[in-house]
Amino acid sequence: MRDVWSAPHHPAPVDAVVPLPGSKSLTARALVLAALADGPSRLVHPLRARDTDLMVGALRALGVGIEDAGADWLVTPGALRGPATVDAGLAGTILRFLPPVAALADGPVTVDGDPRLHDRPNAGLIDGLRALGVRIDDGGRGKAPFTVHGTGRVRGGAVEVDASETSQIVSGLLLAAARFDEGIDLALAGGVPSLPHVDMTVVTLREHGVDAVATERGWRVAPGPIAALDRVLEPDLSNAAPFLAAALVTGGRVTVPDWPEVTTQPGAQLDRLLTVMGADVARTPEGLQVAGTGRIRPLDADLGEVSELVPVLAALAALADGPSRFTGITHMRGHETDRLQALDEVLSAVGARVRQLPDGLEVEPGPRRPALLDSYADHRMVMAAAVLGLAIDGVEVADPGAVTKTLPDFRERWARLLGEPVGAPR
Repeated sequence: MRDVWSAPHHPAPVDAVVPLPGSKSLTARALVLAALADGPSRLVHPLRARDTDLMVGALRALGVGIEDAGADWLVTPGALRGPATVDAGLAGTILRFLPPVAALADGPVTVDGDPRLHDRPNAGLIDGLRALGVRIDDGGRGKAPFTVHGTGRVRGGAVEVDASETSQIVSGLLLAAARFDEGIDLALAGGVPSLPHVDMTVVTLREHGVDAVATERGWRVAPGPIAALDRVLEPDLSNAAPFLAAALVTGGRVTVPDWPEVTTQPGAQLDRLLTVMGADVARTPEGLQVAGTGRIRPLDADLGEVSELVPVLAALAALADGPSRFTGITHMRGHETDRLQALDEVLSAVGARVRQLPDGLEVEPGPRRPALLDSYADHRMVMAAAVLGLAIDGVEVADPGAVTKTLPDFRERWARLLGEPVGAPR
């Protein structure tokens, strides 16, 4: 039987402080760089979720020592080796960050995962690694499963890469490039979505002492050591989206503590986007505070740099007082699910009128109605459904366990947000 969650209906104003675990994006980058560093590192407050646990398992399979130290991880680099088989689950970070590391291993490394992983685009990374001299067997699919035949070294040098479907292709190559014989001089064959995630990668590399710079056509990373670094992980600002949205939907107030003053996380744009949608947003000594004003305004925006926020913003759009239009997000069709199609189905089910654009969505609110919604094995779709449930009585979500990907205790945190007993039956 499929697990079904009744998303709590909560029209009364919320008033809560919601602490969040570490950023998935930063945790993934920190694990890879710690595995390739010149000494042991400690990761403080990392995200413990399916994606990051699978990344730990993948690196351990290649010979990296990763030990639990309370809530932290102690990472000790080792000689990278195969043969190994890596379970990437449904994680794009493993699909794109692990193969360049595997290319540095001595022996074959096979990357596989959930059935939907076989649909996620990866040809740009595979072609890029081949151009750098790495042998990869993928049956001509450009997707998982595939095997990287590592020889213990990668030549590196100049390469042109098609990263038009995901910026993770760029980040994966840059993260390992300092260990390539010639580093990397990466040029883009076209555009790249979610550019802030590449900026995050470059900043993180520099914090480890790596010479990484933007160029006219892309990025260059010089060969050299990757300095070991004890790192405290920022809270995941993208995971803050549904909690902050709850303040807007209910006319209440939510504070996320430890919101960084300066960050490379795309979720930092929530303060601007929620303000446009009608929230009062303030930085307080306690953290970022979002308060509802009794109105949800529509949003017309290019969201190509913040696509992970789109499901929650689309849920808000379905509850707004006018039509919204989101563009620049074609690449969302290659996420955990085809998110544009999934959002069309979910928002239509609760009464909104949705039109898919060549590069986005138009959402017009309609008469609200209860519905059983699919999670599409996608954590962001569960979070979007939770936001819809606040305003629409009778919203249910099939297979809500998809949230284990990035926030395993999401439902418990949601209950605490609403002042409900954790684990109370519904």
